[in-house]
Amino acid sequence: SDTPSPRSPSNRSSRKLSVDEMYLSDTGGQYLDGTTDITRTMHWGVPTPLQKEAYTRVLMGNIDLSRLIFPPNTAGRVVESFARRALWNVGLNYGHGTGHGIGNFLSVHEWPVGFQSNNVPLMAGMFTSIEPGYYRDGEFGIRIEDVALVVEAQTKKPFLTFEVVSLVPYDRNLIDLSLLSPEQIQYLNAYYETIRVRVGPELQRQRLEEEYRWLQRNTEP
Repeated sequence: SDTPSPRSPSNRSSRKLSVDEMYLSDTGGQYLDGTTDITRTMHWGVPTPLQKEAYTRVLMGNIDLSRLIFPPNTAGRVVESFARRALWNVGLNYGHGTGHGIGNFLSVHEWPVGFQSNNVPLMAGMFTSIEPGYYRDGEFGIRIEDVALVVEAQTKKPFLTFEVVSLVPYDRNLIDLSLLSPEQIQYLNAYYETIRVRVGPELQRQRLEEEYRWLQRNTEP
């Protein structure tokens, strides 16, 4: 039949991309050694002040939860508000969950890990997504999603924290640095250095020079 499937682009259903709007790209794949679920939001033009502040506050929430240190067997719902605090401070919020368990070459959404009231306590070795967002109906949507591993923190007593294993830069064009704390900037710089060290050599090995230059530009301190 000539009718395109809902997943196929067509002149009737598709529209041109422009540099004047935000784009949310929710990506993922299943590999023999794990499943990925990574969302990035970008703007290729000049974002509005609201778009820039909302994005930055979503990023702040992502960082605040990712760098949190908490006791063993803490329920995800107890720490979930750390991902929302920067948005709550200015009267913004999001209406979806903050994260879900992720299977090893299994379901992208894997029970029973996560941040809702019916999820199990967090323990070392669990994988979860961390994905705060912000949406304005008919205008734009923001989500920043990473996969994180629950690991032991470097504390005297055995507490836990997260190690983000999704190594993809955030959109510098949308970050208002004046809103970030020194600790959040320090976290961001350490994350960017990790991306350079782990991803850079692989791009060079594959002789992906344009991609390597993009990575270096987007992981500047």
